[in-house]
Amino acid sequence: MDKSKILYAEDDTTIAFLIQDSLETYYEIEHYKNGKSALEAFNNKDFDICLLDIMMPEMNGFELAQNIREKNSEIPIIFISAKALKEDRIKGLKIGADDYLVKPFSIEELMLKIEVFLKRSKKTESSSTKYTVGKYQFDPKNYTLQDAGNIISLTQRESELLLYFIRHKNTVLKRQDILKAIWGDDDYFMGRSLDVFISRLRKVFSDEENITIENLHGIGFRFSEK
Repeated sequence: MDKSKILYAEDDTTIAFLIQDSLETYYEIEHYKNGKSALEAFNNKDFDICLLDIMMPEMNGFELAQNIREKNSEIPIIFISAKALKEDRIKGLKIGADDYLVKPFSIEELMLKIEVFLKRSKKTESSSTKYTVGKYQFDPKNYTLQDAGNIISLTQRESELLLYFIRHKNTVLKRQDILKAIWGDDDYFMGRSLDVFISRLRKVFSDEENITIENLHGIGFRFSEK
C-alpha cells in the first residue's frame, strides 16, 4: 500500500529532523525549509496533507496556507507553531487551516491528528451521497456547494461541520456534542475553532433566507431550513 504523502514546511532544522525521522516510517514526507520552496513543491507535486510552521523565511506559513487554499480547498492543513497566542490560532483557522498545534507537542498527538484527517478524507471519498441545501447541491465527496453556474469550495472541516448540521437539521445541538463529533474534544480552543467555522458557513449561506445557523446561548446551535 502506498504511503500518504505529507508536505512539511519548517525552518528549524532540529525540529524538522525529529519530526521527519518520527513520521517517515509511516508516511512519505517531504521537508522544505521555507514557504517559497514549499509552495513550489505543492504546485508541482501531489500531497495528501500539509504541516506548516508559521515563522519561516521568504514566505511565512500564513501566506503559504493562503496560496495552498487558492489552489486546493480540500487538502487538510495543520499549523505547527510556537506562536501560542489566541489571535494567531484564530487567524490560522480563518485562513483555512483545519487544525493548529502549539510547540512543544508530542509526536503521538501529531500522528493522531494526521490519521484523523487522512481517514476522514478517505471516508469522504467513498461517499457519493449529495444533499440539497437551499438552492445548493452539497457534495461531501468533493467538498463543494453548487447552484446554477456557481461552485463554492469548502475546506474539509467546513464540509464535515455542514454535513453534521444537515444530518441533525432543525435540532438543538449542544456545543460539546458538535465539538466531540467533529474535533474529538471540547476544550476552550476547540470551542473557539467551532465559532470560526460556523462564521464561515454563515457567510456562505448569507444570501439564503431559508437557512439559518442559530446561536442558542449557553446551549449550542440549531441549523434550520424552512
